[in-house]
Amino acid sequence: QEQPVESGGTSVRPGESLRLSCAVSERLYSTTCMAWFRQVPGKDREGVAMICTRAGVTSYADSVKGRFTVSQDNAKNTVYLQMSGLKPEDTGTYYCAADKRAGDTWFHSSAYNSWGQGTQVTVSS
Repeated sequence: QEQPVESGGTSVRPGESLRLSCAVSERLYSTTCMAWFRQVPGKDREGVAMICTRAGVTSYADSVKGRFTVSQDNAKNTVYLQMSGLKPEDTGTYYCAADKRAGDTWFHSSAYNSWGQGTQVTVSS
């Protein structure tokens, strides 16, 4: 079964930067949109950023606007999440989601058919 593969999670200090990567198959990459979600224990997955790879359209959660940037590399079928000015509240497991159903709201986890295993980001002094 096709599945996105995330990488790049690690522990950093507040204010530092980090880039996450999500590699997918060519088929998944060419579908509608991909997104990054994050989750902490006891809470629902939160939509962080979305990119529609064909149109280059992006959207962000209010909590990360101006600090996070989602981008794509068509040659590598890869989507990135560049995170700067990291805060302790950015800590969580970050998941890459692909194959968004048309018409569904991008920040709803139910909108996506394919998920990666997640990569841990910890922001702590």
